[in-house]
Amino acid sequence: MTHVFDEAIAVTSVDDAAEYTVRATTHPAYNNMVGPFGGVTAATVVNAIQRHPEVLGDPLALTINYTAPIGEGQWDLPVTAVRTNRTNQHWVFRIEQNDQIVATGTAVFGVRRDTWSDVEAERPQAAAAESVSASDYGDFIEWAKHYDKRFVTGGLDLGQSADSTSTLWLRDHPERDIDFPALTAMSDVFYPRVFLRRGTYLPAGTISLTTYFHATAEELAEQGSTHVLATARAARFGHGHFDQYGQIWGGEALLATTHQLVYYKDPA
Repeated sequence: MTHVFDEAIAVTSVDDAAEYTVRATTHPAYNNMVGPFGGVTAATVVNAIQRHPEVLGDPLALTINYTAPIGEGQWDLPVTAVRTNRTNQHWVFRIEQNDQIVATGTAVFGVRRDTWSDVEAERPQAAAAESVSASDYGDFIEWAKHYDKRFVTGGLDLGQSADSTSTLWLRDHPERDIDFPALTAMSDVFYPRVFLRRGTYLPAGTISLTTYFHATAEELAEQGSTHVLATARAARFGHGHFDQYGQIWGGEALLATTHQLVYYKDPA
C-alpha cells in the first residue's frame, strides 16, 4: 500500500513542456490553514529533482520562496540544472498554477566525500520518545494529523511564553522510513514561533524556507522510521516578520538544519 506522503509528493512528466517540467497535485491529507502544507510542497520539489535523469548525487540545500498560496488541484514545476560541477549541481525552479508563479527557488545537489568532520551544534536533552505523550495541533490543520508529535517543551497548549523554543520527537504517521523528501517536509513542521510567544493563533505563513541537508543517504537508511528529535526557536520578531531556526537530529547525528522567514499579523 502506498503511504499517503508518497501520494502527496507524486509527480508526472509534462511531455509537451518546452523545458523539463513535472506536474503535481495537492493532497487533502496535507492541507494547511491556507493552501497545502509548505513542507510537503518543498518535499515534492526534492522528489522531482531526485527523479531528473541528469541529477548528480543527493540534496545538499533547498530554498523555496512562497510567492502566493497554492490552490487545490494541479500545479506545474519546471526545473533547470544551471550548472554541474564535479561534486555539486545547481538548480533553479518555479511553481506555476493557473498561469501564475506561486513559488520560486533554488536547490543544490551533490556528491558527498569522506573528509574531516565535526559537529559544533548541541543536541537538546530530551526524555525518550516513548515516555513523552503525543499531542496535536488544531483539528483544522489537516497535515499535522500525519505526524506523530511528542513535545518535550514548547507545545501549543502552554499559553504565552517568554521563550520561543519548541523541542519535539517527530515521525510520520503512519510510520514511514525517512528519506530526503520526508526530511524536507519535517524541516517545516514547526508551528510559527509567534504562536508560542503570544499564546494564541495569529495569521501567519512562511515566505521563505531554506533547508540544509547534512545527512547521507546511509544515515537516513539507518534512521528508518524511528523518531527524530526536532527543535526550533526564533531570533527576532517585528514589523510583521520573524525568522526561525531549526535542527533535526537522528540519534546523535545532525540530519538537517533549517531557517525560514515568516509573515505574521497582529489580531485587530
